[in-house]
Amino acid sequence: MPRSALTGTRIRERRTLLGLKQAELARAVEISPSYLNLIEHNRRRIAGKLLGEIARELHVEVAQLTRGAEAELLDQLGQAAADLPQAGAELERSDEFVGRFPGWAALVQAQHRRMQELQDRIEGLSDRLSHDPRLSSAMHEVLSKATAIRSAASILVETEDIDEAWRRRFHRNLHGDSLALAESAQALTSFLDSEDEARTEAGTPWEELELFLESQRFHFPALEEGGQPGAVLEEATELTPPAQDLARHYLERYRREAAMMPLDHVVAALEAGLPDPARLAAETGLPVATVLRRLASAPQLPGQDPVGLVFCDGTGQVAMRKPTSGFLVPRTGHACPLWPVYEALASPGRPVARRLAHSSTAGMPVQAYAVAEPRWPFGSDGPCLSEAWMVLLPQQEDPKASVLPVGSACRVCVLADCPARQEPSVMASGL
Repeated sequence: MPRSALTGTRIRERRTLLGLKQAELARAVEISPSYLNLIEHNRRRIAGKLLGEIARELHVEVAQLTRGAEAELLDQLGQAAADLPQAGAELERSDEFVGRFPGWAALVQAQHRRMQELQDRIEGLSDRLSHDPRLSSAMHEVLSKATAIRSAASILVETEDIDEAWRRRFHRNLHGDSLALAESAQALTSFLDSEDEARTEAGTPWEELELFLESQRFHFPALEEGGQPGAVLEEATELTPPAQDLARHYLERYRREAAMMPLDHVVAALEAGLPDPARLAAETGLPVATVLRRLASAPQLPGQDPVGLVFCDGTGQVAMRKPTSGFLVPRTGHACPLWPVYEALASPGRPVARRLAHSSTAGMPVQAYAVAEPRWPFGSDGPCLSEAWMVLLPQQEDPKASVLPVGSACRVCVLADCPARQEPSVMASGL
């Protein structure tokens, strides 16, 4: 294993070698599977008692997982240099730097980690500022109250002979609006700070559908066995009527496609390695989009990361997503123009395959497959309305394989001089 492998990566590789599921190891060391997933993708540091318990469950010494604190420090410095190549860091002298100035090296490591955390937070907040309807409403409320206070104050200042009764009325309005502004500002602050709420509450029917599908991990055993969507929806009491309609359409298609491409065929394709959806489509006689959706609906296999899924409407808006490890997808709105899902939208019916590396994460590269389905809801005389699907299959790093660096969206992308950039980034791109 190369020295660049981090502790989390070693834990994942050892767990996979033993045939342990992520949930099984998490249960054994009394942490959540999601937290273990962050550790395995080097998004959370690990040491002390927890590291010892994981090493015991994996039947190895702690040193085999850590390779020493110095090795991890070298790994982090290498990642920092890769993220900012224009700094001209002398990678060949990193061992000397760590040996002679361990304190400064640790400071660079801590600053790089902090930059990554802030970058993740900026991406999340930017996404919410752009697309969260509740946040938009809260901002409108604050601005409305501030405007009302300014108008009333201007009248009081500029009108010298105002009637006393009207003056008292303006004072009451100012008092009431100022209290309302304080409450709105407090609510807005709480909302921006509530990251967990942003992940568990939905503001649109599509977000409700996404959260519902996430709660089932995008897999419905009853429908795989020929069950009816109505029975599944009877238990989804949290969905509003519009979201119920979207869910019914999604589940009815799920049932039809499960009958056309049985689950054992899907699992066999995933277990065999990197499935080519176009080839699978040719073998089964099914549309490529059906194969993509079936791959994303399979349960997570032992030792493998979940298959990600992105759905875009004809305008390029990301309407629904199934996240996968190490690849950030905006909650809603437009994403990185380099994603193959947009290339697919430009050529409906033609599959597009690209190996991608996300610029904002330290995760593994993903193999992306995308295709757009043309629809003619108005008949042959009407417009063609296409919708695009893209699956994301996490892959191991391969130095010989070419990858396309991409981001989440231009506003929060760290790629400098990107030819596809459509707007300036709020992320620091230089020294």
